[in-house]
Amino acid sequence: MSRQEIIDKLKAHKEELRRLGVASLAVFGSAARDETVPGSDIDLLIEFDRAVGVFHFFTVKHRLEEILGVSEIDMVQRGALHPALRDLILAEAVNVD
Repeated sequence: MSRQEIIDKLKAHKEELRRLGVASLAVFGSAARDETVPGSDIDLLIEFDRAVGVFHFFTVKHRLEEILGVSEIDMVQRGALHPALRDLILAEAVNVD
């Protein structure tokens, strides 16, 4: 799936995601570089508009997998990025607006 296809699918569900508390989403990794191949995971950087628990985090993750039609995404909150990877991830992240 191309970067643009991922972004388009996520944009089509923007209001639903807002209701789930998603404040922002960005694609990073191979999907952001448009280098995905069949079986590639999709890496998403997410920010919520409020503190969320583990159950809600995984509810949103599962819904994003359904929206994108994939069995697995890697999802990380911006504030949870490992300091050693933070700058690299933020530099290549493509915002979904």
